[in-house]
Amino acid sequence: MAATPGHDPRLATLRWPLMLTRSGMVAETLLRAFWPLASVVMLALATLMLGLHELLVVELVWAGAVVTFLSGLVALIWGLRHLHWPSREQAIMRLDETLPGRPINALLDDQAIGSEDAASAALWQAHKIRMTARAAEARAPSPNLKIAASDPFALRYVALLAMVIAVLFGSIWRIGTVRDMTPGAGIAMTGPTWEGWLQPPRYTGLPTRYLNDVEGDALRLPQGSIVTLRFYGQAGALTLAETVSGRVEDLPSAADAQQEFVIAQAGELSIKGNGGRSWQVDVIGDLPPQIAVSGQPEIEPDGTMSLPYAAEDDYGVVGGEVRIALDLLALNRRHGLVIDPDPRADIVLDLPLPLTGDRRAFNDFLIEDFSQHPWANLPVVYTFSAQDGAEQTSFAAGFGAPLLARRFFDPLAAAVVEQRRDLLWSRANAPRVAQILRALSHHPEDQFRNPSAYLRMRMILRRLESYVAAGFTQERQDEIATALWDLALLLEDGDVGDALERLRRAQERLSQAMKDGASDQEIAELMQELRDATQDYMRQLQREAEANGEMMDPGDMPDDMMQLSQDDLQAMMDRIQELMEQGRMAEAEQALQELQEMMENMRMTNAQPGEGGSEGQQAMEGLADTLREQQGLSDQAFRDLQEQFNPGARSGESEGNQGRNGGLGQGQSHEGGQGGQSQQGQQGDGPEGQDEATGEGGGSGGSQTQGDSLAERQQALRQELQRQQNGLPLGGSEDGAAARQSLEDAGRAMEGAEQALNQGDLAEAIDRQAEAMERLREGMRSLGEAMAEQQQGQSSNQTGRNSASQGNRTDPLGRDTPEGRDGIGDDGSKIGEGSAYRRAWDLLEEIRRRADDRERSDGERGYLQRLLDRF
Repeated sequence: MAATPGHDPRLATLRWPLMLTRSGMVAETLLRAFWPLASVVMLALATLMLGLHELLVVELVWAGAVVTFLSGLVALIWGLRHLHWPSREQAIMRLDETLPGRPINALLDDQAIGSEDAASAALWQAHKIRMTARAAEARAPSPNLKIAASDPFALRYVALLAMVIAVLFGSIWRIGTVRDMTPGAGIAMTGPTWEGWLQPPRYTGLPTRYLNDVEGDALRLPQGSIVTLRFYGQAGALTLAETVSGRVEDLPSAADAQQEFVIAQAGELSIKGNGGRSWQVDVIGDLPPQIAVSGQPEIEPDGTMSLPYAAEDDYGVVGGEVRIALDLLALNRRHGLVIDPDPRADIVLDLPLPLTGDRRAFNDFLIEDFSQHPWANLPVVYTFSAQDGAEQTSFAAGFGAPLLARRFFDPLAAAVVEQRRDLLWSRANAPRVAQILRALSHHPEDQFRNPSAYLRMRMILRRLESYVAAGFTQERQDEIATALWDLALLLEDGDVGDALERLRRAQERLSQAMKDGASDQEIAELMQELRDATQDYMRQLQREAEANGEMMDPGDMPDDMMQLSQDDLQAMMDRIQELMEQGRMAEAEQALQELQEMMENMRMTNAQPGEGGSEGQQAMEGLADTLREQQGLSDQAFRDLQEQFNPGARSGESEGNQGRNGGLGQGQSHEGGQGGQSQQGQQGDGPEGQDEATGEGGGSGGSQTQGDSLAERQQALRQELQRQQNGLPLGGSEDGAAARQSLEDAGRAMEGAEQALNQGDLAEAIDRQAEAMERLREGMRSLGEAMAEQQQGQSSNQTGRNSASQGNRTDPLGRDTPEGRDGIGDDGSKIGEGSAYRRAWDLLEEIRRRADDRERSDGERGYLQRLLDRF
């Protein structure tokens, strides 16, 4: 039978596991018995550490203390009744339960029978040895501290949370203030006391001051500051007297324990009684904000207007607005602005404020894009207003200036934008706008560079005329205005495929900008556009000359032919920009015209005129022919679409009707030569084989037949491009890959044009053909650059004739490179050719620079000016 455990030596190895097990059981018993008492104690301490008793009247505090004491007493009694101290035997049983086979109980047992039998005794001894080894592996089990069954509402966690908050945000020293709430205790020790705080308005950004620490008897406080006072001690021992709040009604008692009021005026503030003080209060008034326009509006290159302004306030500006109203008195009422405008609300914008930094005094900009507003570039009045934290609002004087917005320098785009403005000015202008748009589209060949732009204008015109007939509502007005704006952007910024046409367009826009008095930013943007267009034109000129085998040998050039280098062109454009910046627009326009003539008369030169038949040049020539063929198809499709809008026109009779081969009135079906024969062969010889573009003899089916003919030609051209693409020497360079991708895109665009022609959708076909031409140009450009890289990558041991060719190489404008002419320059050349022209230009620029230098003497500047006048 089992022996009494006591301090049995058989359990010596289990001393620590048994001690830990019993400790865990004690913890379980204490927690289950005294968790209500611990919760009451934690709640009481948290309340005192947070100072909640200071916010309540004494009676409530003592009532709460009594309730807390009684709750704690009840919890203590309940805990003592439920307290059951664990014994050593219970600890042994708890530990033994964690082991398999109950080895501890086995160690405490004795052999009941067979002790005299040696075999039985040996077996019992082996069993005890095995149980001893198993008991040595005992580990104290974790105590079970879960008491959710006893506390289903988790009140212990509420008390614990309150205690944690008190430790973090409270103070243990506040517990001692309870003794001051004993009746008569505080008065007996310290007598009556007071505390005070001065809190300025939040918008001032000033800190709160502790009134007890203020030295002296004078206070300077911002208007609107809040004064808070607390009186401690016997009621009536301290009283308040003040004349700063301006209160005349609903005055609280001067002896109230807590006083709070707002500083509204200067006066006196006194605390009367034992330990009281008095101050003379001076109020710091809040000044209203100030705001004004600080400069003239400026237009950015992207069409955004920037208007500077300055604002200040003693504590900082917190808001405001900008109101923009049309200035009818300053408006030149002509054309579409003669009639009275439709009612339109003023433009109201929030005042832009700096996101960071001090707002007491700052300079900022009103930046907005008004390009699509009906008042764009019309005179308006800007009225700025600012508001401070005290809700005081100040208004700046009205500032009259134009509502700057994007300007259009393409004449046709500018005309479209003007009609859009007139349409938005008043819906009564709709018939007049329709007439002007019809006049603009009367001779499209003289106005429109892009067929898509003409088609878009005709669509807008038809829709506008239908709206005028049916009733021109505001929704339709906005719809037409949006369409006109998109058309103007297409006319102004639309992609022009030909490099020379882009160059001419950039020059025309720059010239128009000089005449219109454009801003410096606009001039700089247009000047950069001219530089880019010039670069593109030179690259295209070189590629076309190499592809067509038209490169000239410098030795064969006439003596009087001027050669220009890249530096010469750059210097000329720099001079044009400098003249514009100096305000000498007439001279700048003359120099711009000279530059245009030089660019159009340029010829490309090459020291190896016989290399035009190389594989790469033949490929370039084939792509150039494909491009011309595609241009011819696009021209004929555009002519057919134009004749649909003008059914009375006759094929070949429209002035300026240019077909693929470039002759006036000589479209593919207008020519009497080879083109006409080819067309007749496609159409047949009968009465229905007349020129189907005229619509004569074919009835309603003529147009469809012509469309089928164009589709077949488009298909043949696409197949020809595919054949050329398969034989191109593209190589593996990046430019070669770009050329391959561009030509594939061109093929897909041709396929889209073919489908549109089969469906009779000429407008869609023209768009796809324009895309195909653009992709072809990109492919030719990339192919040319890939060929140039291949030529540069040739090894020096394989030069031979190529080395001599590179020695005599010329640049894209016909000038010798520094390695040209066997390394010998043309310093002995005459003025107007070679590097002598460059030196003369540099010398003239230096004379102009020195003549404009104000720091030089009048005599020297006069001499330089006479040189300029003479030469």
